Amino acid sequence: MIGCLIGEVLALEISTVLLNVNGVGYEVDTPLSTFCQLQKGQKVTLWTHLVVREDAQLLFGFANAQEKTIFRTLLKVNGVGPKMALAILSTLSVDMLIHTVEQGDVKTLVKVPGVGAKTAERLMIELRDRFKTMSSSSAPSNSTAEQIQFTGNSAVAEAEAALQSLGYKPAEAQKLVNAAKGDFTEASDIIRAALKSMNK
Repeated sequence: MIGCLIGEVLALEISTVLLNVNGVGYEVDTPLSTFCQLQKGQKVTLWTHLVVREDAQLLFGFANAQEKTIFRTLLKVNGVGPKMALAILSTLSVDMLIHTVEQGDVKTLVKVPGVGAKTAERLMIELRDRFKTMSSSSAPSNSTAEQIQFTGNSAVAEAEAALQSLGYKPAEAQKLVNAAKGDFTEASDIIRAALKSMNK
């Protein structure tokens, strides 16, 4: 099992990171909460989880160990796969997810692409007891993390692509980005504002 990777970011393509670890390039899928902290050339540590399937081996990476733990906990819920778990962590921060489950806030969970009412109810039931032992106050702060510098497409286009990768329809992604972009010039800032607006 690959527990973590320490290396240099070679490339970024929403929301996959190509990480150079001693000359070996690892493709790592990440939630947007992690992806938006990274930039090309940056040396980072990603806490990883490996999913082995008959047709593929998928590596998922996270900015901190708690986010990885939450991801693994989500995978234990019936009907939740890696894609949905990433969508949940891309839409809700760890603190917000724990708070949402503790409060039984189904309305917030169903805002995540792919999570319907029945899945949200199942998440509430199965996660409530597991989250009781987790302290949301222990989550590492990412306030000083560097933000990714997007190139090529405009920041608005990058933000829309990121939301579509989470499962939002093009029209929905465009609407969210247009409402959230404001004076932001970086795609990562637009994405955060769009996701934040969904949780109000």
